[in-house]
Amino acid sequence: MKIITLKNDQATSELGKLIANEIQKLDQQSIEIHLEGDLGTGKTFLTKSIIKNSGWSEHVKSPTYTLCEEYELNDLIFLHIDLYRTNEADDILIFDLDRNTHSKKVIIIEWPQKLIHEREFDLKIFFKHIDNGREVSIISKDNKFDSLLNTNE
Repeated sequence: MKIITLKNDQATSELGKLIANEIQKLDQQSIEIHLEGDLGTGKTFLTKSIIKNSGWSEHVKSPTYTLCEEYELNDLIFLHIDLYRTNEADDILIFDLDRNTHSKKVIIIEWPQKLIHEREFDLKIFFKHIDNGREVSIISKDNKFDSLLNTNE
């Protein structure tokens, strides 16, 4: 696990850029990222940075009310899930997250702790408010994002 202090939105955007670069390098068809933390700690902001830095040029919407927003790029498909406003975490089943795709699939779930059935993750990030910004704790499962963990803040 690595703990990083992000002093401002620019630092959070830079983390998103690093994660986007790592996603491109990973040689696997499906990648799952879980984002946990209180309201307003930067989960959606980081997700927007990851998607934009992966090549999406249009507006990235928050899925707070829709539960899921999909973004298809040339070689990537992003499924951005936000479970904050649902009491029926089984609703996630309608999105068929485990379906096969021709593109590399990146699933980003905000509030994964609300899932009824726990899902495996490749990268988990915990967000926390601190006086001088936000603190993130990053966990890479099976060493998939280890180069991200080995970078300096």
